Formats: sequence, C-alpha cells, structure tokens
Amino acid sequence: MPLSRRAFIRIAGGGTVLAAAGLSLATCDGMPEEAVAPWRGPGADEADPRRAALARAILAPNPHNIQPWLVDLTEPGVATLFVDRERLLPETDPFGRQILIGHGCFLELASIAAAQGGHRMEIDLFPEGAYGTEGIDERPVARIRFIADPGVAKDPLFAAIPLRRSTKEPYTDRPLAPDHAEALRRAHRSAAAALALATEAAHVARIRAVATEAMRIEMETPRTLLESLKLTRIGADEIARHRDGIDLHGPFFWWAKRLGLMSIEEAATPGTQAHQAGLDYALGYFAGTHGFGWLTTADNTRESQVEAGRAYARLNLAATLLGVAMHPVSQALQEYPEVDVARRSMLAETATLPGHTVQMLFRLGYADRPDPSPRRPLGAILGT
Repeated sequence: MPLSRRAFIRIAGGGTVLAAAGLSLATCDGMPEEAVAPWRGPGADEADPRRAALARAILAPNPHNIQPWLVDLTEPGVATLFVDRERLLPETDPFGRQILIGHGCFLELASIAAAQGGHRMEIDLFPEGAYGTEGIDERPVARIRFIADPGVAKDPLFAAIPLRRSTKEPYTDRPLAPDHAEALRRAHRSAAAALALATEAAHVARIRAVATEAMRIEMETPRTLLESLKLTRIGADEIARHRDGIDLHGPFFWWAKRLGLMSIEEAATPGTQAHQAGLDYALGYFAGTHGFGWLTTADNTRESQVEAGRAYARLNLAATLLGVAMHPVSQALQEYPEVDVARRSMLAETATLPGHTVQMLFRLGYADRPDPSPRRPLGAILGT
C-alpha cells in the first residue's frame, strides 16, 4: 500500500530531513507489474480446468497475504490442497485457525471459477483426518475432484474476483446503507457460519474500541509485531522479489528506506518514529468505521474454520459488487495470551454463546478501492 504524506512526514520528522538533503519526492516506486499480473487471471489458452480455477483462487483473501496454499495436481482431474507449513503465523495464529480460514477463501474462489468454466467441484475436506488443536501437519486440507458439468450454474460473484480487495484505509464517515446491509445478509448462504452485522452507533463504538485495543496489543507485543514486520515488503524491489506479505511502496517509502528512516529494526523499536508511525497507521484503520460484521460457528472444528472462510469470501465478493469496502480486523479473536482480555470483551460485544466461536470480524463502510495486493504466480503453489 502507498504511504500517506501525513504518515511519512511523521517518520521524517516534519520533512526537515528531506529538505536538508535537497531530495525530491517525485521518484516513482510503484507496484511492480509482475507482482500483480495474477489479477489478470489465466490466459485464454489455459486448457486445464484445474489450473484455470486455481489461477483465480490465488486471489483469495488470506492472513497477512502470506498465501499459505500448496496444491498437488499429479492425480488426473483432481487437485489436492495442503497448507504450506513454511507459511504460518505461529505468534498470532498459534493453532492455524486463521490459516484454515484462508484455505476456505481459496476453495470458494476456486469453486466459483470452476463453475464459470463449466466444471463442478466435489470437495472432500480433510480426507486423511482433520488437524488437532496442537496445530497443522502434513495431511491435506481437501481433495477436490473437477467434474465437467455443462449445466452447472454460473455464479454472478465471479465478476467480482479480480476487483475484490481488503480495504485497509480509513473509511468515509458514511454509515453502512441499510439496503447494503440487507443485500449482504441475502448474499450470505452458509448454514454453518452465522452472519451478524452491527450498524447502531453505540454498539459500533464499543466494538471499535475493543478492536482498536487488540490492534494496539498486537503492535506493542514484540514477538507479534515482529511476525508482521518480517512479512513487510518495503519498496518495489522487495515486493517484486517476494510477491506476498504486507506491501509498502511509493515515493515516500522509497526515500524513507534510503534515508534509514524505515527499516524492520526501526519499526520494531518502541520510541522510534517508524514504530510510532506504524502504530498510528494500524490504529488509523478504524477511523470512519461505522459498521462491523462477524461470522460465528457453533464450534471450532477445522471444518468450521474452512466453512467460515468460504462464507467470508462470498461476502467479500458481494460487498465488492455493492461498492462496500470490507477489511478483516480479527486481532481481538486471536489466541495468544496477551490478547485474552480483549478477546473476552469482543465475545461479550458480539453476544457469542458459550462453546461458539467468532471466526471472522470485519469492518464495513465506504472508501476508494485500493490497488491490488501482490500475488505469487500460480506455479509457486503447485507441488509435484
């Protein structure tokens, strides 16, 4: 994401450093074309329906844009989906719950894209057994059969796949329109993951306060902050090399990095301008937020986590077609000790029943659609 001028001035100490150096802010540091090429979809000559669907699925939302998917295509007509265990978030997602939500998002986009190409997907979740609470192992998440079916219904949400975004910027002060809230409820199809929306001002304010506190905890807990910082790609060169993670680019970042004002070390050190600017930016997500939504399951099985991801992906696509901005802010749902109090507060604010699990919390509102985030090429997730 590009850095705002206000945030950069905070890092640069009011801009005096740049002025003293006689440097221009006009240097371009745009998003590398190769990093966003997957958003154009598969080529028209792609004959394998599995690859064509997966080329859309890699555009799915996923935690920290870590893209934790591996797919084996060696069995004809089948795609076997695994977790890339080198792409986990052990500090903020110690049990891999959010990682599996990301796999549910992947499966939903793949299913929509397969139908567009005249194929039906039959999904066998956890064919070798589901993971336990200790974490994720080498067993597959899903075995997917692609079946040619000329009568399969095409999903109107397909058109939203290349336009979908997680809009992390502050939203406008416009409340979520009642007709948009109702349209999102109608778009929700999951029986396993219940959808709730908060639009009443006092309720929204309470949720916003808890979500903001949870974000602050994550940003001020050294190990959880470092987990995010290690996935931060500063400048076009790093973005092009990794094509994942949290992208920061633009002329302000370009200069800040070269002047030593923006680095992982600086951002990880409390008291530095880079650390404070990062905190201000993260907490600023909630500015203008006048609507929240969340998805709750009656349990917390691995299957329910995947189902929550599928439901979230559909909502995100539906919101895209409505012109509604959407952004997951699940810090208050995470399972590391420092956030326990905030998590209990969020469960109270969402009236979550004992034994039930809020799987996703997200902002809803209005903002300009941001540029697409980086994606690795399809070949990067394909195993043998």
